[in-house]
Amino acid sequence: MEREAAVTASTVDGVLRRAAARGPDRTALRFGGREWSYAELDRGASRVAAWLLGLGLTRGDRVAAFGGNSDAYVLAFLGCARAGLVHVPVNPALRREELAYLLAQSGAIVVLADPRLAGRVEEVRPSVPARDVLALRGALESVLEVARDPHAPTGPVTDVSDTDLAQLLYTSGTTSAPKGAMLTHRALVHEYASCLYALDIAEDDRILHALPLYHSAQMHVFLMPGLAAGACNTVSEAPDPGDVLRRVEEDRATSFFAPPTVWLALRDHPDFDTRDLESLAKGYYGAAAMPVPALEDIRARRPGIGFYNCFGQSEIGPLATVLRPEEHTPGRMDSCGRPVLHVEARVVREDGTAAAPGETGEVVYRSPQLCSGYWEKPEETAEAFRGGWFHSGDLARRDADGYFTVVDRLKDVINTGGVLVASREVEEVLYRHPSVAEAAVIALPDDTWGEAGTAVVVPRARVAGDELIAFTRRHLAGFKVPKQVRLVEDLPRNASGKLLKRVLRDELSEEDGRKGAEAPPPGPGA
Repeated sequence: MEREAAVTASTVDGVLRRAAARGPDRTALRFGGREWSYAELDRGASRVAAWLLGLGLTRGDRVAAFGGNSDAYVLAFLGCARAGLVHVPVNPALRREELAYLLAQSGAIVVLADPRLAGRVEEVRPSVPARDVLALRGALESVLEVARDPHAPTGPVTDVSDTDLAQLLYTSGTTSAPKGAMLTHRALVHEYASCLYALDIAEDDRILHALPLYHSAQMHVFLMPGLAAGACNTVSEAPDPGDVLRRVEEDRATSFFAPPTVWLALRDHPDFDTRDLESLAKGYYGAAAMPVPALEDIRARRPGIGFYNCFGQSEIGPLATVLRPEEHTPGRMDSCGRPVLHVEARVVREDGTAAAPGETGEVVYRSPQLCSGYWEKPEETAEAFRGGWFHSGDLARRDADGYFTVVDRLKDVINTGGVLVASREVEEVLYRHPSVAEAAVIALPDDTWGEAGTAVVVPRARVAGDELIAFTRRHLAGFKVPKQVRLVEDLPRNASGKLLKRVLRDELSEEDGRKGAEAPPPGPGA
């Protein structure tokens, strides 16, 4: 018993065990008409862990999860944590080449796939080391069936250490090849503690989770801290505005997180002013910048909601700073707040010295929440952690009271609707088109998406923007496809030939009337 306590104290598995011990009969999870008490969820995680180990997996093996939101998705993560396996969440919108790269680079042995996605895994099977495709939902061999089977074995329990990897979170970064941020059990447990403290997550919360669980914000800022607190967690399949508003009213939800794009869609929905949303006391936003006028409008129309601005990135768990409801004051509405409990943050100049209050520089972090590096990428790891601090790539300023305001990014990443897209990845696809001589993909402000990926192309032959958009759609997930294309004669460069993307952004923002081809509205998963 003493050994088990030592093993689980700082592990994801320990978080669930303690919650189940405190309130075994409380409702832990709801999905699709099914409910799991904390005791049932705890037993289900043990059954899934035993099942996975029974497949021949051993501690440290990677297990990819390729599916939409469900109770089974949650159980797969908890089962992996209990079995000492490394969970690898996969965006369901990824196309064939993207999926093949991620599975191969992570070394995933098993892919837990939704039935509707299993065919896409089969397509890439010859090129990756996956040897099993297991349905997450609906099939007889699913995680759900195992978790609900009272006769399924529950042991033996793997001896999991807090220094073991719990998850590989793939982040776009600045290059075409996504990087797997290595998050240990210890890092995630520190993350959960920071979230509980900064976001006022409590046992009596009824939290609605409608954003994708493959995204670190929904899983590690809200769902897992919600379970740690002993709260009731309702998982929804998709953030449809009408459905979200209905669920808040019917479930008497107290808490909800969404990126600004979803909050704006809620605000503009006809039910926003008519549904009973009085139970909703905590509204969380993040993953992209919230337009201040829009936030002020929402707060005026729904004054009972206390808003929290959540900022960070996958590598730090992902929560780094929070602007709390009482801190949403005039002159500070665009701030992302102050560092959370387990995060130390600074703003530094290019030479690494501390920037003065109000001076713009790069945000760097030190924290037990941080990833331990990038999976099988030692050079990128060394570069990111140079000088003993993690370099975020975000440009910000810090005021005299310690509040941070993000003003730009060093990395050429596009934040479209709260999802990060590496510009270079899109550029490399564009360069495959025979009519493209040069290409630069940048972010331009967009009322709907926060930032719209814009491809600026120097053509070598006559080509239409629509043709280039259709070309990229054949090779990339929908959310990565440029929202528009602009054709130009040349790209701005410095004396050494380096592309000046900031100059390009400024020029196009000023010349917004320049002809370009708008992309059609993104389809499902965009």
